[in-house]
Amino acid sequence: MSYWKATRHPAPCLLFVLPLLALYEYGVLTVGVQTRNGADAWMRWLLNITGQGLGLLAPAIIAVVLGWQALRRRHDAPDDSLPVLLGMALESMCCAMGLWAISRSFGPFLESLGVTLNTPTGIAKDAVTPVAQSVTFLGAGIYEEVIFRLCLFSGTTALLCFGQVPKFFSMVAAAGISAVSFAAVHHLGNQGEPVDGYVFAFRVVAGLAFSALYALRGFGITVGTHACYDVLVGIPL
Repeated sequence: MSYWKATRHPAPCLLFVLPLLALYEYGVLTVGVQTRNGADAWMRWLLNITGQGLGLLAPAIIAVVLGWQALRRRHDAPDDSLPVLLGMALESMCCAMGLWAISRSFGPFLESLGVTLNTPTGIAKDAVTPVAQSVTFLGAGIYEEVIFRLCLFSGTTALLCFGQVPKFFSMVAAAGISAVSFAAVHHLGNQGEPVDGYVFAFRVVAGLAFSALYALRGFGITVGTHACYDVLVGIPL
C-alpha cells in the first residue's frame, strides 16, 4: 500500500491519534482542568445531558470509534506502520506551516479584494503557561476535528449522498457547513469570544482547509495539522 493511501487507512490514524489523545488527557490531569479545550467541554456537556459525561468516557468514545473503524479495515491495513506514522508527523508539520503562511497573507488578500476587516495586532498574553497552552491546543486538534470533520463533515456528506446528491457536491456543501459551524461555535455561550469579522472569516477558510485535508489526507494528518498550527500561532516564541 502506498503512503498516500496508508495515511487515510483507519489503522495508522488510530495509532497516530491515540498517543495524542492520551497525552492530552494526561496533560489535563497534571496541569489542571482549566486547560480543557472548548470542543472537549462541549462534548462532555452533551454527554452530561444523559448523565454520562464524567471521567474518561469522552476520550474512550473516540478511541472506540477509531478502533472500530480500524477493525473493519484490518484486512488491508499497512504492513509497516512506523514509516507511515513518521511521515504523517512530518506532513502534519508541513501542512501547519502552509496554513500559517495562508494566515499571514489572508489580510492583504482581503484588502486586495476591497474587503476591509480589522486585522488582529497580536496574540494576547496572559498568565497561562506555554505547557498549559500546548495541552489546550492539542485538545483542539483532536476534539474539534472529531466534532467538525469526523462527525459533521462525514455525516453531512453521507446524508446528502443518501438524498441522491452527487458525492462531489455533497462534500463541497458539507465542507461549507462544517467550516461555518466551526467558526461560529467559537463565539457562542458565556465563554465565547467577541465576534470579530476577520477572525470569523479566517476560521471559515481554515475550516475549509481542514475539510479538504480530511477528505484527501485522512483524519490523523488533519488532527496533527490542527494541533501543530494552533501551537505555532498560539505560543509566542
